[in-house]
Amino acid sequence: MTPTNPDGSHTTDDEPYPDDILVSPDWVEAHLGQFTSNDPSYRLLEVDVDTSFYTERHIPGAIGLDWRNDLRSESSRDIVGPSELERVLGECGITEDTTIVVYGDNANWFATHFYWMMSYYGHGDIRVMDGGRNYWEEHGYPMETSVPDPKPTNYIVQAQHSELRATREDIEAAIGDSTQLIDVRTQEEYTGKITAPPGSNESALRGGHIPGAVNVFWAENIKPNRKFKSPSQLAAVYRDKGLLPEEQTVTYCRIGERSAVTWFVLHELLGYEQVANYDGSWVEWGNMINAPIETGE
Repeated sequence: MTPTNPDGSHTTDDEPYPDDILVSPDWVEAHLGQFTSNDPSYRLLEVDVDTSFYTERHIPGAIGLDWRNDLRSESSRDIVGPSELERVLGECGITEDTTIVVYGDNANWFATHFYWMMSYYGHGDIRVMDGGRNYWEEHGYPMETSVPDPKPTNYIVQAQHSELRATREDIEAAIGDSTQLIDVRTQEEYTGKITAPPGSNESALRGGHIPGAVNVFWAENIKPNRKFKSPSQLAAVYRDKGLLPEEQTVTYCRIGERSAVTWFVLHELLGYEQVANYDGSWVEWGNMINAPIETGE
């Protein structure tokens, strides 16, 4: 089990993360009463790459979201708009004051994507469970198959924080200036040898990376047990790549989910103030006519 400091903060390698951002599995287990009581003050959400996992079993009280249907707008191939998000969250029994804890598979790919999206839309209290679904399951924490039936609410989106999201126009303007572009994909994707990871159903017509982007693989943020590295370890990852906390920074990947992991690390865990996630990522950039790309190292 993960140790917890006397003040309740989560400890990773003897360095604390605030539990209003990153909570330990122990913290979630201690709060299962709130999550299973249908109290709208607390909601636990699971967002997986493989959406079948939730149906098999999940943390007691957790509500499952399907990233394809609940977090993306089919008509625009974009993240859901305010009205669509309000419907999804209202069906989950979430209010503007709800403490939301989110977790998922693949070291929290889509959990951090959901965290980023909720931050973009101004939700006040959203947290990630360190280690995600895999750590919880592998360490014998309780799981169940019953699905919660929350009382619907009337959720209202509070804001749109555009500084947290990069568009293709932002990327076009950033090429050649001091903006730090971080490509979090595999080296094979970055160099253009492949256009998408094996098994992916969305890819680009061209391979390569955005000119000037630095390749920092998303998994460099994660320990073998799928928890986040300590603050000093994470800071070293980006310092060694020559990336500076004070500079404008943009993360991207293929469809914006892996880059959300890195956005979460930089903006939330390390305190970089100017970090945006380019969720259009390579599927958008690599398919645009005349968009400049680089290949190789």
